[in-house]
Amino acid sequence: MTRRLFHRIDMALERFLPEQRLFLRTDHSTRFVRLSPSAQALGLAGGATVVAWAMLSTAIVLMDQVGADTLRDQTKREQALYDDRLNALAAERDATADEANAARKRFELALDEVSRMQSELLASEERRRELETGMDVLRQTLRKTMAERDAARARTRELAAERDGTADGRPVAEGPRAADVQDTLAFLTAALEETAIERDTVAANAAAAFDLAEALAYEQELTAERNDQIFASLEEALTVSVAPLDKMFQAAGLSTDQLIERVRQGYSGIGGPLTPLSMSSKGDDAMPDPDELRASALMGRLDELNLYRIAAEKLPFAQPLKSAYRFTSPFGMRRHPTSGGMRMHEGADFASAYGTPIYATADGIVTKAGWVSGYGRMVKIRHEFGLETRYGHMARLHVKEGQRVSRGDRIGDMGNSGRSTGTHLHYEVRVDGKPVNPMTYIKAARDVF
Repeated sequence: MTRRLFHRIDMALERFLPEQRLFLRTDHSTRFVRLSPSAQALGLAGGATVVAWAMLSTAIVLMDQVGADTLRDQTKREQALYDDRLNALAAERDATADEANAARKRFELALDEVSRMQSELLASEERRRELETGMDVLRQTLRKTMAERDAARARTRELAAERDGTADGRPVAEGPRAADVQDTLAFLTAALEETAIERDTVAANAAAAFDLAEALAYEQELTAERNDQIFASLEEALTVSVAPLDKMFQAAGLSTDQLIERVRQGYSGIGGPLTPLSMSSKGDDAMPDPDELRASALMGRLDELNLYRIAAEKLPFAQPLKSAYRFTSPFGMRRHPTSGGMRMHEGADFASAYGTPIYATADGIVTKAGWVSGYGRMVKIRHEFGLETRYGHMARLHVKEGQRVSRGDRIGDMGNSGRSTGTHLHYEVRVDGKPVNPMTYIKAARDVF
């Protein structure tokens, strides 16, 4: 049956592939190999299959090579763009830090100027009070002198009348009485001259006191204008300082009012009560001075700025790395690098050189420093307001459990410990035990720190 089938196939292929014979000749004999049409067809099909397979394999290899080169080039371009962006952000951060330092220095100079102007204002107020007291004494002396002068003039008129004649027209007796009258007149004349000299002196002193009072009033007016300029500069500086912090807290999804209130409750003893200097001379029942109200408001803003600063130090707004790095994996769902399944990535990954220093992003207490399954060598820090940060896959730890750390303290070195595919830092932020995106805090503080 099979032979008959091959015979039919050979008959059908005879027209296109006639039978061929391959002769093999030696010195003693001649042999030949018969190639039927079906054998030739199978040979041609096999050869075509081999050629097609070779061409297809070559094309696949070339396509993979081209794709790999394209992917590498794209990766290099993206890495170059990312490095440029990092350099630009670092330069922007440095410029912002320099501007913040300059603003802080201007603020400190303005505070020193306010203190100096307050001292000068108090001294001017004290001199004004002394001058007012002196002017009151001069007025009383002048009134007393003028009263004595008027009394002396009246007495002089009476004595002159007695000398010329009595009040009822009778002549005045001559002799010793006339001599007494002359002596009295001479004494009164001298007293009047002395009184006139004292009056002129008092008047001159009063005029000088009035001139000095006007000069002091003008100086006080200039001081008030300078104080107004200083207050305006301080208010502007405080507004410029508080606005970025408020924006940073809002960008992180935090309620500024609740946060500041919690800081105020926890740090109510810092600095004591802020009581401005009183410069009023009108008693406790007088209306408050506008400068006092403005100074009180300014001190309140200073206290608020201090609370903002404390809150910023207690929250993880800083970056865990200060050197150059590459952001390799964001927060959220991703394909697991080892198992291949989709899993939740509860932090952010930063890749850099082995041994790169890792820093605490906020003040807190180290609650774990050691080996943790999956994390490798890991540091866990508890912060204020229910926040917690975790730093995993480290090569070396620089802190111990129970140690208090501040923002910017070195806590370890980058490594590849635990469940990891390469050298990197796994950084987490948790609020009340729930993981949140750490880049929310880092991006919120990018224009502040």
